[in-house]
Amino acid sequence: MGRAARSGGTALFRQILRTAFTCHDCGVPILTEPELDEILAFCAEDPVERVFLEDIARRGLGRFTALAENGRVEALCHSGANLVPSGRGCGVFAEIVSGSRARMIIGEQDAVSELWAAAATGLPSPREDRPGQPVYVLDQAPESGETGLRAAAPDDFELLLPACAAAHREEIGTDPLDRDPEGFRRRTRAQIDEGRSWLWTDGETILFKAEASAWTPRAVQLQQVWVDPAARGMGYAQRGLRDLCRLLLARVPTVCLFVRRDNAPAIRVYEAIGMRHTISYRSLIF
Repeated sequence: MGRAARSGGTALFRQILRTAFTCHDCGVPILTEPELDEILAFCAEDPVERVFLEDIARRGLGRFTALAENGRVEALCHSGANLVPSGRGCGVFAEIVSGSRARMIIGEQDAVSELWAAAATGLPSPREDRPGQPVYVLDQAPESGETGLRAAAPDDFELLLPACAAAHREEIGTDPLDRDPEGFRRRTRAQIDEGRSWLWTDGETILFKAEASAWTPRAVQLQQVWVDPAARGMGYAQRGLRDLCRLLLARVPTVCLFVRRDNAPAIRVYEAIGMRHTISYRSLIF
């Protein structure tokens, strides 16, 4: 969570909102702390792009600021470990996020670009900027991959922990077991306990694994799709992803994920099982 939240931030946050904007239904855009039903209504307008925002709101995590007009949310920004903007006019959140210690700004490309253009002077310089990250979606179950895919169990923790750390290093470029070992161990265990982690193994070799980074009634967003390096190039990723999507599409209408635009092997896998490129995300990594 950002620096403001660490140092009496809730009171400061509310003071900023009260000072800057006061009218909620007068036809003038305002900043406000949205209610859960307002967040869910906003997310329902684009359940794939906003899947993370809806998931985190339903679980009561982080902090939300909304840009509202005539009682309707036009844009939303979540402040937590990451900053996640969505909607039109996200530059108005610049003062709210100023001084944040978030590890990343991530979201729909235009929303991130609007926020960054307005907030850059109050935030560190990113070590990496990743525009144009394609978001892939699937709403029709693919053919079976005929794998041994299963939900991860508590006994899988020691096998999954280094695999999840390796996937994070490959994707983000830092080792989470160096940066925040206890937090990463806790998050990995929570994913298992919450039924958001799946794997397919051959002995101690992980042929395929993935986790759900967000789960709502309308969509599941996958992350950390990974195969042990010794088992790559044998079709396991495509087969495992087919079976995972089949499992999830029996429970929700859509499975989605996003990927670096230069990750051609991953994109080939996603497109091979029938996933479609829709919108694009942008990530600023600090």
